[in-house]
Amino acid sequence: MNERAAHILDEVRKYHQDVQDGGGFVPGVTEIWPSGAVLDEEDRAALVEAALDMRIAAGRSSRRFESAFARRMKRRKAHLTNSGSSANLLAVSSLTSPLLGDRRLRPGDEVLTVAAGFPTTVNPILQNGLVPVFVDVELRTYNTTVERLERAIGPRTRAIIMAHTLGNPFEAAEVARLAEDHDLLLIEDTCDAVGSTYDGRPAGTFGDLATVSFYPAHHLTTGEGGCVLTSNLVLARIVESLRDWGRDCWCEPGENDTCHKRFGYQMGTLPAGYDHKYIFSHVGYNLKATDLQGALGLSQLDKLDHFCSVRRRNWRLLREGLDGLPWLVLPEATPRSDPSWFGFALTVDPEAPFSRAALVDFLESRRIGTRRLFAGNLTRHPAYIDQPHRVSGELTNSDTITEQTFWIGVYPALTEEMIDYVVASIAEFVRSHG
Repeated sequence: MNERAAHILDEVRKYHQDVQDGGGFVPGVTEIWPSGAVLDEEDRAALVEAALDMRIAAGRSSRRFESAFARRMKRRKAHLTNSGSSANLLAVSSLTSPLLGDRRLRPGDEVLTVAAGFPTTVNPILQNGLVPVFVDVELRTYNTTVERLERAIGPRTRAIIMAHTLGNPFEAAEVARLAEDHDLLLIEDTCDAVGSTYDGRPAGTFGDLATVSFYPAHHLTTGEGGCVLTSNLVLARIVESLRDWGRDCWCEPGENDTCHKRFGYQMGTLPAGYDHKYIFSHVGYNLKATDLQGALGLSQLDKLDHFCSVRRRNWRLLREGLDGLPWLVLPEATPRSDPSWFGFALTVDPEAPFSRAALVDFLESRRIGTRRLFAGNLTRHPAYIDQPHRVSGELTNSDTITEQTFWIGVYPALTEEMIDYVVASIAEFVRSHG
């Protein structure tokens, strides 16, 4: 870095300090968001440094971030994408690759998932001509069980994809064992659960593939962005091809002849010696991220341990502060897990003398942000009513979530003072209806 660039970055750090909101927390006035990015002066400087170098496409920072994040997540390969939704699309699409031989998923094959989830976990199933099989979840953990999944397996079931809900791991070891016993492929949607563990292992290390989102609401942010992780080198190669237009070549942009036989291939019905940089082995996309996103990701990654610690603290303070209040079903961690929480879910007892909507309205009036537990029961949404799918068993708890559940924030920008105000507000509302 030259002296002029160093001076600019010093000024950027000073600018960041100058524009920070210096006001303290004012109850009922200061917005308490349910989620959001936590960005410091080093994050701003990282973005500006990448911009000064005009690194506008995927490049050095993207590759460094992929390597560092793969090590952190204990996976051999990580492929950065332009969103978490794209990561899920790539993960599911990779299971349809001819390179998997007899294990590849084909149109009409079934994929197990949960009804109470987020659309981007399910959409790639439909987008690949596969059939989602919806199962119910448990209240309190908001995850399904291995028993429900096992009952849902049919003759055309070939895979499982589901999320660790609000950062709370599902029974990952047991689900992975079920998948192995029935020759099913497993994708862990880890978009809300970076830093969570089950049986002492990181969430995202139990499946054939794992996905992550770097949208500002999540544990780390690159603005928009996501990632696909795997330790299976065949799947990693497929994901890379699908992400990069479907090409067969694995040279990075600006590189040539990494394999030392660029003009030595004969594939498909192409003439021998056709340029490998323009041979396509998959019907793919361009879902790459930029180097600005990679630079921000590297800066954010340094703070992940702190972010996870504060999330756990805030969740614990909410759980302890609300314990014993009537009419509220409080969340619980899955046994043998240590979640890095994304949010704190609350379900209002259907017999309560107040409605979920009334409690939410009260909190919102006090500037305490709330969110629904994503889509609730996905099968009830107009987008999915006419789509091919199968339901295993009843979706009773998913319907309860649709009617009665919401969540509040635990993300690292929330202070203990803010959490105390949230607890006091909920307690005041509940007791006023008792």
